[in-house]
Amino acid sequence: MATIQIFDPPLCCSTGVCGPAVDPELARFAADVDWLKANGVQVERFNLAQQPGAFAASEVVKASLQSRGNDCLPLLLMDGRVIAEGTYPTRETLAALAGIVVRKIATVEKASSGCCGPSAASPTAKKCC
Repeated sequence: MATIQIFDPPLCCSTGVCGPAVDPELARFAADVDWLKANGVQVERFNLAQQPGAFAASEVVKASLQSRGNDCLPLLLMDGRVIAEGTYPTRETLAALAGIVVRKIATVEKASSGCCGPSAASPTAKKCC
């Protein structure tokens, strides 16, 4: 399975989900990281304020920081190559990159008449549910 490394901008804590005014984007991404881990993806997360050595140890991260400054953060690497720069990807994007199949549950909406639609016998006749 893939290894995803997340290089965060300077945050007050390891995820940025703390304090009185939590950024909803950081909260969403923290939940997505937990979801990735629950699905077998190895995730390593580094905060520039707390772990600057991890940033200095990666040539890819150093090069991005030198060319774009902190605007490249957050920077996500998968198996050593950049998969996202300057933004936190959605769960769907992370799933696709990690090769996780996301199954959505289909919902059936009833029409206001209470019928589900045409019957198999006649396309014009309504079949009641």
